[in-house]
Amino acid sequence: MDPDARVTALTSRYDQLRAVPQGIIEAASTTFLLLIAVKALNADPTSKALIAAAGNVGLLLSLWLVPAAEQLGRPVMQVASWLMLGGAVAMLLVAAVPVVPLLVLATLVGIGAANAIIPLMTSIYQDNYPPRMRGRLVSRAFVIRVIAASVCAELGGRLLTEDIANFRWLLLCFGLAFGAAAYCLARIPSQALRRASLRLTGQSALGATFWGALDSLRYVRADRTLRWMLASWMLMGFANLMMLPLRVEYLANPRYGLALSPQQIALYTLLIPGLVRLLLSPLWGRLFDRMDFFAMRITLNTGFALSILSFFTGTSQFGLALGAIIFGASAAGGELVWNLWVTKFAPPERVAEYMSIHTFFTGVRGVLAPLVAFQLTQQLSISQIALICAGLIGLASVILLPESRRNDRHTARTKGEATRAGEETSRVRE
Repeated sequence: MDPDARVTALTSRYDQLRAVPQGIIEAASTTFLLLIAVKALNADPTSKALIAAAGNVGLLLSLWLVPAAEQLGRPVMQVASWLMLGGAVAMLLVAAVPVVPLLVLATLVGIGAANAIIPLMTSIYQDNYPPRMRGRLVSRAFVIRVIAASVCAELGGRLLTEDIANFRWLLLCFGLAFGAAAYCLARIPSQALRRASLRLTGQSALGATFWGALDSLRYVRADRTLRWMLASWMLMGFANLMMLPLRVEYLANPRYGLALSPQQIALYTLLIPGLVRLLLSPLWGRLFDRMDFFAMRITLNTGFALSILSFFTGTSQFGLALGAIIFGASAAGGELVWNLWVTKFAPPERVAEYMSIHTFFTGVRGVLAPLVAFQLTQQLSISQIALICAGLIGLASVILLPESRRNDRHTARTKGEATRAGEETSRVRE
């Protein structure tokens, strides 16, 4: 049954409003917090590594956030709002007292929270959006977020270029963005997560949270589709996350024969993919609602593989531009599918848990993939690494084919049963 139209409208309105501060937070996460650590505060390598890893730390912790939210018994958007308020307080604190330890703490708290709440958001998309409109509504917020992140990147870059001491105003802006996001989350209609009573029996709240998170992993063993999807995501995601940091390395390091200027690097790594992603997100949103999921996932995988081959196996401007365009087109659909795919397969009451498993494994590969990539550059050429990663993405598609055929047979059988039931009902009426 579709959710109430008023609930859908309120969710869409406040999710799109939230996309503006969320875009600012995204710009902070991907660029500015690390830039402030390096340029303004002269942070040590460990501090810089922690700041860079904050998003993946949040994804790892999301596995424990879901059972913790179950234990609290509060509406899930209220829990998400509290976490974002914690990020706001942390950012405002470091704006007032700008020292490296506080910047690291604020980044871990704020950016970690912004990533940890993703399973809670996915559960809301499942509950509050009709399946036939889910992709389209979520993609609208994505477009707004991309625009906000781009505007923040431009204005923030100008502010710091004018005087690096202006970073405190930027931190203040990030704190306000976390606060605005918290307000929008609190206004989204939501309910408490349904408790898994069996796993809570005889446990304290803390014990139920800890063991409940680990117990969620049982779905990997019990659900064949989830198991194969996670395996495919691991191969594809690991390959993509290996190549992402190598894009800048490939374009900037004279070792690879390019040594492009910062402006040219930004063109191929940010501007071209960002514009394509902005243009195609609405299209992918409509396709998600109508297209066979496995066909869509394999199409996106093919796009990612082709973008890697085009970008890294030649040195021409055409190859770089084509790779950037294909990557932007694939990333537009990939982000949407990454956020919503569990709504296609998970039981409605278990969407948050399924998503927390997915985000946990994303965090695992997010931590490991860049380390593996830079180690491989010491042994292999970057084009050889690109071929390996394209092969991994191809394998990620191949292992989905049996599950796709199994899903087609199940769908056909279900439709057949529904048709026979309808015919039987007609005969009874006659």
